[in-house]
Amino acid sequence: MKALVVVDVQRDFVPGGALAVPAGDEVVPVANSLMKRFELVVATQDWHPPDHLSFAANHPGRQVGDRVVVDGLEQVLWPVHCVQETRGAAFAEGLDTSRIGHVVRKGTDPRIDSYSGFYDNARRKTTGLHEYLRGRGVGTVYVLGLATDYCVRFTVQDALRLGYETYLVVDGCRAVNLAAGDGAQAVAEMRAAGAKIVTSEEVLR
Repeated sequence: MKALVVVDVQRDFVPGGALAVPAGDEVVPVANSLMKRFELVVATQDWHPPDHLSFAANHPGRQVGDRVVVDGLEQVLWPVHCVQETRGAAFAEGLDTSRIGHVVRKGTDPRIDSYSGFYDNARRKTTGLHEYLRGRGVGTVYVLGLATDYCVRFTVQDALRLGYETYLVVDGCRAVNLAAGDGAQAVAEMRAAGAKIVTSEEVLR
């Protein structure tokens, strides 16, 4: 069975949001068009507590984009975003949520971030996504969403490690690009790891 995994298409990650990904809203129509072709659609959602370690505001003297080490893991500092139960954490305007069969909330532990839809960044805890997919006989996943160079990349890499046949729907993703070319490098890394790079047009055909 095949599943579509829609990664973090949330208000705070599209233009006007607290951590807006350039052109992030352009993934919404791509996601909507593909949802109609999949029996199972799963979405991930950043769902941070207000005291989350990834927020620069929680590190006095630090700025957005700085890197710190917390509990032995390097962490990029971001603006306050996707705080639980806030408007910014909601799915992006226009996303057809009626077709989403299951939602995985991640980044809920204040001491560790969770870019991947499957695990936290230290791979200490599972989000439950793998168990959910396996329980429904899913062997192939198609992944799109925000952002290419962070949560999409980590989700794709973990899907491959877990044995899923994994497709990246490249036109359904947009990158943060903290450094120029981060998005393109992430796509190259995913391809090298075994992901198949496709466009939504190819999937719809």
